[in-house]
Amino acid sequence: MAHLLRGKQAGIQRDFSAGLNPQLFAVDEIARYGINSQISCLAYDPVQSLLAVGTNDTQYGGGQVYVFGQSRVSVVLPLPRKSSVKAIHFVVDKLVILDSKNEVSVFSLETARILASYNPPGGVTALVTDPCLDFALIGLQNGDIVAYDIDRQGPAPLKIPNLWKQQYPKSRPTPVVTLAFHPRDIGNILIGYTEGAVIYSFKAARPTKFFRYELPPGAPGGDSDPTASNIRRYPRLNQAIWHPTGAFVLTGHEDSSLVIWDSKDGRKILARTIQSTNIDVPGNDTRSLGSAPGTYALKCPLFRIAWCCKENPDDTGILIAGGTPTTSLEKGLTFIELGHTPVYATSSWQILSQHFEKPKSQHILPTPPNAEVVDFCLVPRRSPHYAGSQDPIAVIALLASGEMVALSFPSGHSINPTSQLHVSLSYVHPFINQVSLAYVERTRWLGMVENRSKGPSILKGGAEAKHPVMRFANRNILQAAHADGTVRVWDVGHGDEIENQRMLQVDVARAVGRTSDVDVSKMSMAGATGELAVGLRTSEVAVFRWGHNKDYGKDVCHVEAKGFGLETIRDRAEPSVREGLLPLTMFEGKGEVTALKVSDVGFVAAGTQRSGLIVIDLRGPAVIYQTGLDELTGESRRGSFRRSNSHSQNQAEWPTCIEFGVMSLEGDDYSSILLFVGTNLGRLATFKLLPEAHGGYSVRFVGSNTVEGKIIAIAPLDAQLGDPAEATQSTVAGLRDGLKIDGVLLVVTTTGARIFRPPAAKGASKTWDNVFCDIAAVVRYQAAGYALLGLFGDGMAKTFSIPALKQIASANISQTLDVRRFADAMITPTGDILGWTGPSEMALLNVWGTGSDLTRSLDKLLNIEALIPPRPTISNVQWMTGTLHVTPADMDALIGGPDRPPSKRTIEQGRAEEEQQRAMKRSATGASSSSEKDQEGYWAYMQRQVQERTQNLGIMGDTVDHMEESSSSWADDVNKFVSKQKKKAVMGFVGSKLGF
Repeated sequence: MAHLLRGKQAGIQRDFSAGLNPQLFAVDEIARYGINSQISCLAYDPVQSLLAVGTNDTQYGGGQVYVFGQSRVSVVLPLPRKSSVKAIHFVVDKLVILDSKNEVSVFSLETARILASYNPPGGVTALVTDPCLDFALIGLQNGDIVAYDIDRQGPAPLKIPNLWKQQYPKSRPTPVVTLAFHPRDIGNILIGYTEGAVIYSFKAARPTKFFRYELPPGAPGGDSDPTASNIRRYPRLNQAIWHPTGAFVLTGHEDSSLVIWDSKDGRKILARTIQSTNIDVPGNDTRSLGSAPGTYALKCPLFRIAWCCKENPDDTGILIAGGTPTTSLEKGLTFIELGHTPVYATSSWQILSQHFEKPKSQHILPTPPNAEVVDFCLVPRRSPHYAGSQDPIAVIALLASGEMVALSFPSGHSINPTSQLHVSLSYVHPFINQVSLAYVERTRWLGMVENRSKGPSILKGGAEAKHPVMRFANRNILQAAHADGTVRVWDVGHGDEIENQRMLQVDVARAVGRTSDVDVSKMSMAGATGELAVGLRTSEVAVFRWGHNKDYGKDVCHVEAKGFGLETIRDRAEPSVREGLLPLTMFEGKGEVTALKVSDVGFVAAGTQRSGLIVIDLRGPAVIYQTGLDELTGESRRGSFRRSNSHSQNQAEWPTCIEFGVMSLEGDDYSSILLFVGTNLGRLATFKLLPEAHGGYSVRFVGSNTVEGKIIAIAPLDAQLGDPAEATQSTVAGLRDGLKIDGVLLVVTTTGARIFRPPAAKGASKTWDNVFCDIAAVVRYQAAGYALLGLFGDGMAKTFSIPALKQIASANISQTLDVRRFADAMITPTGDILGWTGPSEMALLNVWGTGSDLTRSLDKLLNIEALIPPRPTISNVQWMTGTLHVTPADMDALIGGPDRPPSKRTIEQGRAEEEQQRAMKRSATGASSSSEKDQEGYWAYMQRQVQERTQNLGIMGDTVDHMEESSSSWADDVNKFVSKQKKKAVMGFVGSKLGF
């Protein structure tokens, strides 16, 4: 019976939830953004312009592969079994994936479905593919190499035994570490074992060169321990790559040594580390000193090495992840620019050694502080050949923390992901610390298209699927604060067509004037104006407004200008932004910003732990009100503030929730702009914003009320219609014409909810049953009515009627969202829930659905018109000197066997070329004939017909003559053959009689 009385107690005569029933409440999963687990590997295809990201199997999610294209193109490929992704390779129209369960899976880029899976006979330690081959070579733990036919989806007959074990029978077990095809001669492959490297020739079916790195006694090598240099050592190998021309081989070892070899005769040219050279010469002291006297610094292992080249393959450089001392303050990727390679045929041994010993330059591509790069993926401009390292324009680095960072190459400048990468990748570029969701008007958002300087696009492939367009709905705009002090703003959507897909960015660190200790605690965006306020844990509140940057392209110095309690920060706009969200003003208070709200009518209210409440009028801008919460009791005129017990009086109090509204207070015969502030101790304070004669506004405290628990939501409602009584532009404009709104407040705390007339009426209340509410909001379902939606600690999403606060329905969403982060979830007025599923992934749900799960993405990945450029081949000099030229077609026979039929790709390509040639002939014939017919007259037409008939008769006569000649010659050949056979028979008979 209690719910029947709550409406009367609150002064509401209508049931705002009359049209809602439990059948309408069903949770749909609309979309997911972010990465479900820790990133394990990356791969990029320059032909299709796609980026693939693999993840590990962790407690937050299973391993899977994300494939990203332009704009919002995204497809998720789940693995057939629960495991982690170890390697990803693009092969024409397929994606080859190796997982931690030693299973090789082949997915189709055209259908985004798995085609086949293969379990090799042993543990897989290496995998290599080539864009021009239909095979994957798989290195095993026992040192053998097997082949898998990607096109025919089965194992190939080729098997290469453990070559190192055959050469060195007494060596330790040597698994395959790396595999790399020769960049120009596909008939050779470089095999890296733990003990050394081998070049294997497919044509000769045997190894041609062995490379074993040996350090004599006294040679320092790459070790930091001086006692290790007194013995002969064979550092274990972990990297083996080709020079882009194939003339040299580079091996990386576990002691951080980089050894360069001559691939033709197998001789060692130079052994070095990133810092030192000739480390294989006894007596050289190349160790790095430690932080304390008498100590030596350890070195990071070599995580990845790539031998890059420009458009000219002879102009090269080496990009290295790892290999630097652990005491180094500057972290990042090391790039050794070698420049043009000396001509091998005419260069002496000393010239070649000097080329690698004294590079053209050496610098670091910086990454965030204390961030170790464990892997990277180069982004070539066009070609997929040369191991994906020809003419790269960018490099995407994977950090040990699971984050990623995009850098320009070779300069190392940070690439802004807002216009280059998919929005899901922004969740790990870097991690997100805080999020907020705004319900922004559609027309306002469509006009917020940022104009920012950017380089060449990285992702240009794929095509988005079509979605329904919601032209009359406001947009769900997410504000995400990242660890680097930036806030990125973009449209989450409603599962519909997103018209403005651009991502905006504001640099909060630059706006507040420092690069460290920039930790965002609260954000708020106005739905009508797009103004953004950002609050920090260090008490600053920065406000951003859309506009044009007058200092575009110029990095100007900040001129301090303070007034009206604020500091102007317009000159701290990013130089690369021509138009966008620009810094406007900043307030510096005391204590962490705990609550923040930007209204649609030009006011900003912020609450901090030590400064209390601050109200800013953006028309100045100026601070028009500031007070501590402990000062409000004496100012109350309409209600007294009563503490529930003596213990709460000793607790610190700060704002937790702020909301603007327009309604009439008790005893007033007019409506006004009101500000409601809820605190962590359950106090709700009400303020009036009154116009002044000079055109500004003043703020006056009018009363307070007390509820049980921390206030988490405040919803001003129209007591007659149930609509939100928010301070919109149209409502505030109506106040001049005498608009009056009879309003009530719905206040939600962690322990219950209360509906009352502000500022101090008792109203009606409800207590949650043995569970805490983490987040709540008033939602609407079409024209059926309004309800209170809350997320509770037991994993349930529950709806309650208004004003009775009777439960309508509930659903368990703990299988989708992380219950521990319910407090960070957000609820929109349309019933959308945006919550965290893991550390770097969010899911968008809607409670007015049909109970369906997330549907499979219908985005298209494959562009069939994108052709792979021809593979580089050996030079004329190499061919003249005796190098065997092996083509990809030859490799099909060498790997797949002589009985292997042509691949499906070859057959389809041949059919397509034939069809294209026929179409070109038809179009050419039709075009020429039609153009001639359009220009000729009647008599010319008759003359052309007679000529064509005569020509056809001549062709027929020639054909008959040719048939006669052919028949005559065939008869002559038959007569000659018969005469010859008779002659042989007679001679044979005579010879037999004479005894020959």
